[in-house]
Amino acid sequence: MDMLVFGEKGFPVILFPTSMGRYYENKDFQLIESASWFVERGFIKIFCPDGIDQHSWYNRSIHPADRVKNHIWYDQMLQHEVVPFAMHSTGVNKVVTAGCSFGGYHATNFAFRHPEMVKYVFNMGAAYDIKDQLDGYYDDNVYFNNPLDFIPNSWNEAYRDMHVVLGTGEWDICLDANIKLAQILQNKGVSHWLDIRYQANHDWPVWKQMFPHYLSLIK
Repeated sequence: MDMLVFGEKGFPVILFPTSMGRYYENKDFQLIESASWFVERGFIKIFCPDGIDQHSWYNRSIHPADRVKNHIWYDQMLQHEVVPFAMHSTGVNKVVTAGCSFGGYHATNFAFRHPEMVKYVFNMGAAYDIKDQLDGYYDDNVYFNNPLDFIPNSWNEAYRDMHVVLGTGEWDICLDANIKLAQILQNKGVSHWLDIRYQANHDWPVWKQMFPHYLSLIK
């Protein structure tokens, strides 16, 4: 698994690529540059793991059940390798998960599956429902990896220590998904901020404005 790392110390940020994106995508689209002030001063250290969407959710050449299973292997790799590595290298016992568009799905899904490892979730134009990727197939593995399904019925005491940012825009194709998740979090009493930006769309220029703003919330 390839991964880029930016910074020497600070709060660890696990930053996911968008749908079928690679580990260098957030660098190429200058999202990393937008956070340079925080990186250079040692406030954060960013870890950009590779994605495997082309082998999981977006892999139409295999059965939907196997798409989900491949994602579960990815989730376990994050849980047992990437996040512990980030914690060890920074000396901080919780991480930020963050991502744009489908990267926000990964950030949110991982955080609510493993809340004992995550302090903040920073989503930018995120999507949360993966059922459209599965051709109508549904089982327990789908349920427990689909945030809009499993979060309303789950509880972990670590949720009390999390803060979730749902960044979206008036013209964002994922606006409704973020409003829906905000309502779910409101009902569960999970600390969150639904940030709907005026006349903002679903694109990198908006996300590059959001990311440093959200990083400033880390305490």
